[in-house]
Amino acid sequence: MNITKNNVDALNAIVTIELAKEDFQGNVDNVLKNYKKSANIPGFRKGAVPMSLIQKQYGTAVLFEEVNKLLQENLNKFLTEEKLDILGNPLPVAKDIDWKADTLSFDFELGLAPEFTVDLDSKNNITKFNIVADDAMLEEQIEFIQKQYGKIVSKEKSEEGDDIRVKVSNEEEGISNEVTFNIGDVRTKTNQKKFIGKKVGDVVTISTKGLFEDEQKLVSVLNIDTEKANGLDVEVSFEITEINTTEKAELNQEFFDKLFGEGVVTTVEELKAKIKEDAEKQFASQGDQKFTNDVVEFLIENTDFELPATFLKKWLQTASEKPLTEEEANEEYAKSEKGLRYQLIEGRIITDNNLQITFEEIKDYTSNLIKEQMAQFGQLEPSEADVDNIVSRVLTNQEEVRRISEQLMQEKMVKLFSEKTNAKVKEVSYKDFVKEAYEA
Repeated sequence: MNITKNNVDALNAIVTIELAKEDFQGNVDNVLKNYKKSANIPGFRKGAVPMSLIQKQYGTAVLFEEVNKLLQENLNKFLTEEKLDILGNPLPVAKDIDWKADTLSFDFELGLAPEFTVDLDSKNNITKFNIVADDAMLEEQIEFIQKQYGKIVSKEKSEEGDDIRVKVSNEEEGISNEVTFNIGDVRTKTNQKKFIGKKVGDVVTISTKGLFEDEQKLVSVLNIDTEKANGLDVEVSFEITEINTTEKAELNQEFFDKLFGEGVVTTVEELKAKIKEDAEKQFASQGDQKFTNDVVEFLIENTDFELPATFLKKWLQTASEKPLTEEEANEEYAKSEKGLRYQLIEGRIITDNNLQITFEEIKDYTSNLIKEQMAQFGQLEPSEADVDNIVSRVLTNQEEVRRISEQLMQEKMVKLFSEKTNAKVKEVSYKDFVKEAYEA
């Protein structure tokens, strides 16, 4: 057997495997001998079928199978030993084979990964947002929680901020629904006033145009489809059937214990600190995700290298469950090229910076996750034995280990990007983060 590689160019190569008859004939003969022992052919006793007949009936198929096994085994071994960084899988080159020849020659196309460097500290306009829970947000959140745990009280007359249940109707448009909404959901103060000071049984007739800030709110209140709601401008009657307000829960120890467990929080200041801590953990995750996405986009746009596009399109035609046409493969390549580029960039970053995940890191990370989850259910000081027992069970699940490993690697990538990309750090409230990051 002889295996050689010839580079077509920097991104494409041909591997040629030459098999001498002695490389495969022994395997072929052994398989045929086993066939002879078990072959059930009419006119012959089992095991007494002439080898010539076995050869005639099964010889070609067995030859194909054994040669293919040998090719795959040695091609994979060659790629590993030569440490070839390939994209996709080797593609056999179609050519006529003289199966009776003493030497058989097979060619395989390879798509080679490009050589390139990743410059993490190049000049960029990336911003890493440090999102803080400001006082205004904390007050809003406390009020929200107070209402969430508050008591609903019926009222005779509506006031600003009340919940009203209404029968909505417009006979011509086929609108008929019964729904509850807050007067504050109405977009303008002018329209809000039309619902204030009303009693059960009163009817408010109002135009649907611009009634709510969000079109989906109009869809749910009127119980119509989105297409119909778009630009709808008709008079609709709202018959008030119920008026309710929510008496906010008092900020006392009973309330604090209900939220966080007995004695964990004892003052309003501690409550604010706890809400701030929990909120900023979530904000940090959102900020990191936005930062990572921006770095990824920057690296894809600013890391220059070619791909073996022709090879990859050809490979895509054969790689799917259903073979693709040339046009379909071109479309699939266009959709996947960006992702492939980042996979290569990420792999290079991991290699260049020696980013690794150890089993001990996975165990520690899993342990911390479990402790956080247990704390949410009031188990603030679980025993190490209980935690270790749960960790052991989790780590027997290979899918969970893979997921945790990916999370850990993502955290290491964020840390690396933070250290090396020279991104501008900006402290913002959550509202300002949403405005700057997504509404700009």
